[in-house]
Amino acid sequence: MTKTKPLDALRTAHRLHLYLLLGILGSVLFISPGCALFKIPTVEVPAVPLVLLKENKVPEFSDDMNYDALTASIEQSLAYLRALASDTRFAFGVDTYSADHLTKSLERFALFLETDPDVRTLNRFIREYYQVYRSIGGQEAGRVLFTGYYEPFLRGSYHKNGRFRYPLYMRPDDLVSVDLSLFSDRFKDETVWGRLNGKSLVPYHDRREIDSDGALDGKAEVLAWVDDPIDLFFLHIQGSGKLYVDSGEPVNVHYNSPNGRPYRSIGRVLIDNGAIPREEMSMQAIKKYLRTHPEEAEDILNTNPSYVFFNTEREGPIGALGRKLTPGRSIATDRRLFPKGALAFIETQKPLVDGTGTIETWSGFGRFVLNQDTGGAIRGPGRADLFWGNGPYAELAAGYMQHPGKLFFLVLKPEK
Repeated sequence: MTKTKPLDALRTAHRLHLYLLLGILGSVLFISPGCALFKIPTVEVPAVPLVLLKENKVPEFSDDMNYDALTASIEQSLAYLRALASDTRFAFGVDTYSADHLTKSLERFALFLETDPDVRTLNRFIREYYQVYRSIGGQEAGRVLFTGYYEPFLRGSYHKNGRFRYPLYMRPDDLVSVDLSLFSDRFKDETVWGRLNGKSLVPYHDRREIDSDGALDGKAEVLAWVDDPIDLFFLHIQGSGKLYVDSGEPVNVHYNSPNGRPYRSIGRVLIDNGAIPREEMSMQAIKKYLRTHPEEAEDILNTNPSYVFFNTEREGPIGALGRKLTPGRSIATDRRLFPKGALAFIETQKPLVDGTGTIETWSGFGRFVLNQDTGGAIRGPGRADLFWGNGPYAELAAGYMQHPGKLFFLVLKPEK
């Protein structure tokens, strides 16, 4: 559910401008390894995002959910890992492990879960068989900011009419992606997006050009038409959802590709212009402001130039590994830093609600999760996004969650 969350949009935009200056995209693409005229902008990546913990620093593990969902999530990661070459390497800080070793690590843990262990047995097992790494965190050492995301439900129609008039676009034919890693190892996991203008690659249309100026009218296939531009905007942010079309069965709509423009938080815009106090900021507060100030809504939404195109999936939601996400058990992290599909453990807070669905308080919890997604807004070792699933509680938790915590990764000891 590529969080969605457009892919590494900020760095992609900077690199795109560089390549436009160099004029490297024509009938033949060429990158000169000796060219030092332009300095390629980069986003700082820590050399060691994970550190191996000594045994006396390993946390006490517990889990606030039943193990069924954890087992299901492990199976999704195993499906991803088993499809890779067995010698594919995954970095845990300065250490690396093969896909084969990660597979064994998850299989061993899943087999252990079948015994339904108590907390004492769980901790004894981990200390004997697993190495534990901790994220170095953000500005405050070891601290990770946890946010949440969810699967929204929208109403739609295959036919445009007075009610359903906001397009949910599929990927346009003129949207071009360039995998820069094919040209240099310096650009591992880097992709730029744009469109051809003659023999030049130029930035793709931004949100204002698409939604307000009609840049794609009649030029891109519309998957469906929806009735609420605000809900559509947040579908772009979440990355996938369920669309109830013409009162039929729900359709799973999923992130396909971004327009390559940088992601800009409209929450930050609303804070900066004094519309919503920082301490009251949430997804729910943003939606309320937009609905009570309809004359401002279009301009506010357009301050985020990033745009997402969708396709349909047989099931969903699907994460960045191409596998189904598990509510409460899947997280999104910076794909450059942390091992994909790996077993992780989080300590943070969750909302406790009353009978009316109002948050009464936030309670600390620990939980095993799988690293199965990524997102353009999830950058650095101090950020992680927890997938809550769908429904009222998931939307509430995802909308309000902005809490510090700790992030650990577990892997089977090499000798085990």
